Amino acid sequence: MTVPDALPPPVEADADTLRTVLRHQASTVTVITAPGAPAVGFTATSFTSVSLTPPIVSFCLNLGASSWATMSRTRHLAVHLLAGHQQELARTFATSGIDRFAAPTRWRVGPEGVPILDDTLAWLLCRVVERVTVGDHAIVLAEPELIRHPGVGSPLLYHRGRYAGLAGVPEGASRRSAA
Repeated sequence: MTVPDALPPPVEADADTLRTVLRHQASTVTVITAPGAPAVGFTATSFTSVSLTPPIVSFCLNLGASSWATMSRTRHLAVHLLAGHQQELARTFATSGIDRFAAPTRWRVGPEGVPILDDTLAWLLCRVVERVTVGDHAIVLAEPELIRHPGVGSPLLYHRGRYAGLAGVPEGASRRSAA
């Protein structure tokens, strides 16, 4: 296979180059929360579905993150899909060294003592089934036990280091596959 001359030459894959390339992938912004003393939470863009039967989802977390100590041992957690208008909430849970659950963050204690954030596009209460250490991160695999979603709204996306929304999709619009 030849590479056209108009394109830049390939470069060695290192952490900085990989980070730059992956910024081109738009991701739904999620906040993961877990009970603890104090409760913990963080913004994640690495959330994905792994399996439908059984239902399994995953996210990744840096082993050096302040939330890792709690996430490494919690049995239950919540994954919150943020709505397009929740950029400030995403920034709050991405900021280190603050009380992320202090006002103006609105939340309540949910099932299994897990913090549930108010007004998100959806949330999943999950039971952790496995943690896999890979490099400087852990992949957390979890089985959703409860799901709440209103069926309307647009997600908050993260693309090229900025928050974004879906253009041309009116709030409340729902599209279903005929598959």
